[in-house]
Amino acid sequence: MANIHATAAVDPNADLGADVEIGPFCVVGPEVRLGRGVVLHSHVAVAGRTTIGDSCQVFPFASIGHIPQDQKYQGEQSSLEIGSHTVIREYVTINPGTEGGGLVTRVGSHCLLMVGAHVAHDCQVGDHVILVNNATLAGHVTIGNHAILGGLCAVHQFVRIGAYGFVGGMSGVEKDVIPFGMVLGNRAYLSGLNIVGLKRHGFPREQIHELRQAYRMMFSSEGTLMERLEDVENMFASNPLVRQITEFIKSHSDRSFCVPNNNVPAPSQS
Repeated sequence: MANIHATAAVDPNADLGADVEIGPFCVVGPEVRLGRGVVLHSHVAVAGRTTIGDSCQVFPFASIGHIPQDQKYQGEQSSLEIGSHTVIREYVTINPGTEGGGLVTRVGSHCLLMVGAHVAHDCQVGDHVILVNNATLAGHVTIGNHAILGGLCAVHQFVRIGAYGFVGGMSGVEKDVIPFGMVLGNRAYLSGLNIVGLKRHGFPREQIHELRQAYRMMFSSEGTLMERLEDVENMFASNPLVRQITEFIKSHSDRSFCVPNNNVPAPSQS
């Protein structure tokens, strides 16, 4: 049974799962679906065709599912889907999709969206993603699983950030970021691999060692990128980490790729 504060405005047509808690001064629209154990702490506004999965928490003054900030939006019936066990902190904004982007925005499970983060229309955010304070995603951005985006960073529309990627704080990202890549700066450049993240997630040492070799080959100065990519595929065919990068680079994208800036020394990692 849902526990709804007397000051909350919850439309009677909203679909509320078992053990939902809706705190003071929250507003929940008629097409909203809240999964089992969802907690809206207070002053949360959830609108539109929004689904929030089991055991999510949404903190005060978050705006979830209100119409996109896209002038092409004409009121089409789009939606927003949020997975389970995701934490949405204060002042986060997440918009539903548009006709031009497939009509759905998705945020995965076990994510953490810190204060002031913004997820625009038609974004596809994977599982276990962290958006640090005021990280901003423009429309149609794709974020792979376990990626971390630092505070005050901004990601250009249609950019892809691969799984386990890391974006440094205050970076402006206008090009795709390879899986396991670490980017920094305005405009962001590829500063190396997210070795710390790889170690924390328990990837085998030998796979990481081969990944570092493959990275150096891919971004050397000899030949073209496609030629180097073919060499890497042949040499490291059995390495699943390398394969993630090669498949990412070969797949279709509307953007080019972040590459190393040889004038800037790579940061050291333990």
